[in-house]
Amino acid sequence: MLNLSKESITQKIHNKKFSALLTVEGRVANRVLPRILSVALIIFTIFLFVPWTQNIRGSGNVTALSPSSRPQMLYSIIPGRIDQWFVQEGDFVKKGDTIIKISEIKAEYFDPQLLERTSDQVEASEKSVEAYSDKVKTLDEQVGNLREILKLKLEQAQNKLKQAHLKVQSDSIKFEASKMNEEIAKNQLRRFETLLNDGLKSQTDFENRKLKYQKTVAEKIGAENDLLVSRNDVFNAKIELNSIRNDNNMSIAKINSEKFSTESNQMSALKEVRNLENKLANYKIRQGFYYVTAPQDGYITQSISTGIGELIKESDQIVSIMPSNAPLAVEMYVEPIDIPLIKKGQQVRIQFDGWPAIVFSGWPNKSSGTFGGTVYAIDRFAQPNGTFRILVEPDTTNEEWPPVLSIGGGANSMILLSDVPIWYELWRQFNGFPPDYYTNGANQKKVKDQ
Repeated sequence: MLNLSKESITQKIHNKKFSALLTVEGRVANRVLPRILSVALIIFTIFLFVPWTQNIRGSGNVTALSPSSRPQMLYSIIPGRIDQWFVQEGDFVKKGDTIIKISEIKAEYFDPQLLERTSDQVEASEKSVEAYSDKVKTLDEQVGNLREILKLKLEQAQNKLKQAHLKVQSDSIKFEASKMNEEIAKNQLRRFETLLNDGLKSQTDFENRKLKYQKTVAEKIGAENDLLVSRNDVFNAKIELNSIRNDNNMSIAKINSEKFSTESNQMSALKEVRNLENKLANYKIRQGFYYVTAPQDGYITQSISTGIGELIKESDQIVSIMPSNAPLAVEMYVEPIDIPLIKKGQQVRIQFDGWPAIVFSGWPNKSSGTFGGTVYAIDRFAQPNGTFRILVEPDTTNEEWPPVLSIGGGANSMILLSDVPIWYELWRQFNGFPPDYYTNGANQKKVKDQ
């Protein structure tokens, strides 16, 4: 009954006459249901204060932590023809093992004695350089000898010039003495002439004195002539000295010119030697490219170039290799809005494809089948689809990752953030707010302030 009226008729109804009314009034649901709802409300209220771990979900795949340990492609350095395969797909190879042999297809490398012939050319050019070097040494010796000869000739010419100067001085004294003798003889001749006129001297004595005077004049002229000859010898000695210098300098200049020409030819020969040595080294290195070897231990995964006799070009792909014992990592992709919340060293829980797991999003420690990791690197640029790549390495403090993981396998990851009450997480989800960027202590203070 609804009991809408203040006048109740309950006393006037005989319940025992109506069996349906008796059945309804006899049920206990009207007493149990309020209790159940009350208990559920209490449990739900308590549940709202249970800690919840905020996280960022992202998908990705397994990769190698080091770039050198990731799958790589082997290329042909030179063009050639495939002669022989030494491996098959799936084979394990060690570093340095031969994978394929190729042969030349360029005519300039067909000569089977190419290295020997080029080596002979190098030796011949080196001998030519040595010959030029010996010639330069010989020319230097010639220049040295000419300088020594010049030194001796100059000393000889200087001595001769000095003698000429002394001869000039001697002849000059003789000339001065002859002039004095002439003057004396002239005066004596005058006195004899006076005495002859006075009758004191005979004609014979006068003529003898006159003859003596003539001899004195002749001696003066001879002395003067000797003086002029001596002075001319001085000039000749100076000219000869300069001539010796000039002739010797011209000879030295000629030898130096020949020396410079020889050195120029030596440099050209040396350049040719270096070019030939470069060719020889290139030929030797090129022959090493006839065998493509494994750069590190790994497994042959796929052959791009196949068959015997197939032609390949330089930089063509030959075969791909997967390095063994590569340290694994997980690359996951997150939305740009979550990037400010991620930092290196943050903990991550990972679920690998093909590995059974029971995951509780808010309670990662209670999940089963997930493995721990830490953020190793964060890309500073977005991928073409707008997401950012995060590289996660294994957490050494947790359980080791499954040894059967293969590079390229899928992985779902959760980057763990702050611990907050469930009511706060629900409130954040309803309002579309991002996870907290603060530490746990700051989160709790923030929650209290709200």
